[in-house]
Amino acid sequence: MLSGFMNAFRTPDLRNKLLFTLGIIAIYRMGVAIPTPGVDYGNVQQCLGTETNTAFQVLNLFSGGALLQLSIFALGIMPYITASIMVQLLRVLIPRFEALYKEGQEGQAKLTQYTRYITVGFAALQSASYITMARNNVFFPGCDLPIVPDDSWYVIAVMVLTMTAGTVLIMWLGERITERGVGNGMSLLIFTSIAASFPGVASAIWNSSNGLSNTIIVAIVVLLVIAAVVFVEQSQRRIPVQYAKRMVGRRMLGGSSTYIPIKINMAGIIPVIFASSLLMLPQVIIQFAGEDSSDWLIWMRDHVANPASPLNIALYILLIIFFAYFYTAITFNPNDVADNMKKYGGFIPGIRPGQPTADFLSYVLSRITAAGSLYLAAVALIPTITFVALGLSTSIPFGGASVLILVGVGLDTVKRIQSQLEQRHYEGFLK
Repeated sequence: MLSGFMNAFRTPDLRNKLLFTLGIIAIYRMGVAIPTPGVDYGNVQQCLGTETNTAFQVLNLFSGGALLQLSIFALGIMPYITASIMVQLLRVLIPRFEALYKEGQEGQAKLTQYTRYITVGFAALQSASYITMARNNVFFPGCDLPIVPDDSWYVIAVMVLTMTAGTVLIMWLGERITERGVGNGMSLLIFTSIAASFPGVASAIWNSSNGLSNTIIVAIVVLLVIAAVVFVEQSQRRIPVQYAKRMVGRRMLGGSSTYIPIKINMAGIIPVIFASSLLMLPQVIIQFAGEDSSDWLIWMRDHVANPASPLNIALYILLIIFFAYFYTAITFNPNDVADNMKKYGGFIPGIRPGQPTADFLSYVLSRITAAGSLYLAAVALIPTITFVALGLSTSIPFGGASVLILVGVGLDTVKRIQSQLEQRHYEGFLK
């Protein structure tokens, strides 16, 4: 691995791409530390040491600590990810979006433009919501210091505009990494945010544990989860495909063999993000209820909003399984794959082309998705179960979703670097 990195930096054009990527990441981390105009930065730093609303700690983790500081990058890349997921979901509901997706590069460029417009709308709404929560002391219930001292309409408008512009700048930086750097830009920015929050998470685990032994147990569990994620993310079911021979003029074409790779986890991290977002709604409702002590609010706080309650864990598992099947059905259409295979003379050995092939692919996909959804649920819950078993605080913003993102983005980036190295150092048959 070390020799591969050394070779990457020895290649001039690849070295420039890596340095460009690191430079963009450095700019992103600088923006996280710049406060939004109108925010009292001193009061924010004092409030960070007090009790923090657990409903926003996961979002703060994905923003690299920028959300609770109300910096210019407080929203992070999450509005763009939400917009991208929405555009993919709208392909099922709006035929125009599906037609654009099938048009190729030009149609997908229009979908990307729609995603950018939706991102700006989401960023404006979320920035206004977070500013309102900061003014109402929702972020830090145990701190009475004013985070936004001046609540005039002019100051609020400037803050909303600044945070929205920060999200647009993050989106532009991610696209530049994808275009001129190495790896997927949006994924690398999320990777950077989570990695930057790890020292604080490790400190919180150390402070909440009763001794060194609990910290060592948590570290061992994290390493085992990482090993399991690497093993499963690399696993795939390869369905063999044979192409029939055909005459084109005087030449015989076809007759080749290939396979359709179906990953165990086709949906990636999306089901975990969706499930976590839905389970945060009860916590937000309880927080906005304030001093109201109704029976249903007490029941919701003890059973639905409590991460250690059996009902919360059961809902988390069911939501992950549901969204795993739902998102896999959107991203992989067996009927389209079967039609394309039939169009080019391909078939699965022992399976007739056409609808029987689509039924076989659906049969395999449904069973693989069952294993993949259970794997996602297990990885997402193992850190929480470990914290409960060791008596640690369940409000620590660390979970299986963070490990999945770190390992997945790391593997993808390493594969991209390795493929570019093979293109530039391909030896062939002759040494």
